[in-house]
Parts: sequence; C-alpha cells; structure tokens
Amino acid sequence: MDLGNGTLPNLLALLGSDVAEGLDAVVITHSHSDHMVDAHALMRARLYGRRGLPRLPLVAPRSVFERLASLEEDDVGAVRSVFEWEEPLGQTVSLGPIELTTIQLPHYVTNVGVRLESRDVAIAYTGDTGPSESIVDLGRDVDLFIVDATDRHQQPHRPRDQEPELLLTASLAGRAASDARAHRLMLTHFWPGNDRKQAQRDAAEHFSGDVIVADEGLVVTF
Repeated sequence: MDLGNGTLPNLLALLGSDVAEGLDAVVITHSHSDHMVDAHALMRARLYGRRGLPRLPLVAPRSVFERLASLEEDDVGAVRSVFEWEEPLGQTVSLGPIELTTIQLPHYVTNVGVRLESRDVAIAYTGDTGPSESIVDLGRDVDLFIVDATDRHQQPHRPRDQEPELLLTASLAGRAASDARAHRLMLTHFWPGNDRKQAQRDAAEHFSGDVIVADEGLVVTF
C-alpha cells in the first residue's frame, strides 16, 4: 500500500527479488508523488528486468494510472503490460483471500482510504485525509488502523491562513481510532522535523489502545 520515495529498495530487499517476485498486488491511495512515485520504479523493474512476468493487480484512482503513463511519455501500453489496473472508488475487490474495500476521503486530489479484511484480520489505512465522518466507518473494529498524523501545526512558522483542513493531526487520528473502536493505532505521514513522540502523546490522549509510530523496518504481528 503506497510506494512513495525510496520504498522500492526496501520492498525488493524484503522479497529477495530485483523484479518483485512474490508481490501479489499494489494499492495506491492517491497520485501525490510521496505515495506513488516508486510504483513507476517498480513498473520499470518488471518491464525491463524480466519479460513474461504476470501482470500485477494495481488498485488505484485513475489519476495514479495517468501519472504512471505520463512518466513513460504517455505510453499507456507500457503501464498495462505490467499492471492490471482497477479503479477502486467505493468498490470491494478480491485479492486472493483478502477483501479490499475503498472509501473516498477528502484531500487535495482524489484519495481513497483502504480497508483490507481476511477471515482473521482487518487493517485500514486512510492515505492522506482531512477530517471526515467516513474515517470512522473505514476503521470500524479493525486490528490496526493506520492514520495520517501530519501535524502541520507543529511547524513554527506555518501561516495561519484559510486553507481547508485536508490533512489530520495526531489528536484527530486518536479520536477517529477511538470512535472506530480500533484495536491498535499506527500514526504515519509525519511532516519532516516533527516531534513524533509528541504526536504519540497527543493521540494517546484520545485513544486508550496501543499507539504505534510508523518507522522504517517496523514489523507488526497479528
């Protein structure tokens, strides 16, 4: 879910394959580069690394597919040769034993929150989002709720303008997880330089379960 800047090398290392053999599907919440630019790197790794690999399911808004094509000089065929694209808005998609459901959430571009459910485990991820009642529906009773906690207010010189709220704070993430009765909360999408421990404390004021801070190499067991 989401392949932003620098994520592909870690993914390939975990898979032990320079063409991402063993990867079953890719899910991208929206078209901002910090959430999808390494999907293009993945595409090129498979396109040129080994011919004849099966196409990967790509669940993403249309804008993601279009941006991938634009990075290939609008070569839609190159994208389709690697990815089997499905536009997920408001739909449920089966990925092996996992049911993937999406819900549109407010952001500067089309963004979908993602809910993954198997027989035993449920996980939800907001992508980037402003406040919305739909966030609670997305994370209802999940084992892990991964929530945007950008905390723009932590920046000392941020202008106090009339810009709409289209990103969350850690406090709002904590409230959403509590209202959804999520079992655990993972905070993510921190603004560079923010105090992540403070974000964890802010979320914990509103959520009584475990509050996890996302970090590279973190493994969560279910």
